[in-house]
Amino acid sequence: MSSTPPALALDRVTRRFPAQGATGAIFTAIENLSFTVQPGEFVSVVGPSGCGKSTILNLVAGLDHPTEGTVRLHGLRINGPSPQVGFMLQKDLLLPWRTILHNVEFGLEPRKLAAADMRERALRELKRCRLLDFAGRYPHQLSGGQRQRAALARTLAIDPNIVLLDEPFSALDAQTKLVLQRSFAETIATTNVTTLLITHDLAEAVAMSDRILVMSERPGRIVEDITVGLPHRDNPIARQSLPRANEIRAHLFDALHLDERVEA
Repeated sequence: MSSTPPALALDRVTRRFPAQGATGAIFTAIENLSFTVQPGEFVSVVGPSGCGKSTILNLVAGLDHPTEGTVRLHGLRINGPSPQVGFMLQKDLLLPWRTILHNVEFGLEPRKLAAADMRERALRELKRCRLLDFAGRYPHQLSGGQRQRAALARTLAIDPNIVLLDEPFSALDAQTKLVLQRSFAETIATTNVTTLLITHDLAEAVAMSDRILVMSERPGRIVEDITVGLPHRDNPIARQSLPRANEIRAHLFDALHLDERVEA
């Protein structure tokens, strides 16, 4: 009897880049890296700068290819960009000449949907992201947090099987960040979409994730796979108040040797 494949599977993946500069040394970003993400699971990846976190996202998005190993989405090998993958960066990348509604529709246009279907999907996601009242506004008329919610609406409108988040809250002030984390968490929990988050914020990883993957220094490898096992995944603020959340955060701090980096 066949079992359902994971939503995402990296199997012994290595990514090397050609030699550059006078040294002529081959650059290895990640090496022999394996992990899986189950359907509906929210997994965060943390690690030191330059350990290959962004390389992982590029491989999963089909924007790059492994030197060795395989990356599979629902059992199928990823060979290029896929409409099943939604990708959110630190910058919202909204088109300034389009309204928020038309920005959300933008990702649907290559699919040649009927105009009414496209509009229905866009409005559905704007409502889910609490932006329906801002549909006719332009990006410059929104706050940073609202723009990021609009970017999430655009990402979810394509009905992706997996959403990749590359530090989407890092450019926001602390208060807006907390509000947006909760908004994202509620939305993602409602859609039950599989999510892979890259972050340097350990509190954020604990507050939003089912599991946390800890990476080593370059070449990046998974050195620890932590099951968070806490309630309130849809409410990061409530989760962060739990004593166990502080314990996991402290463990991550030690695992990444952050105290040694501060002393250095």
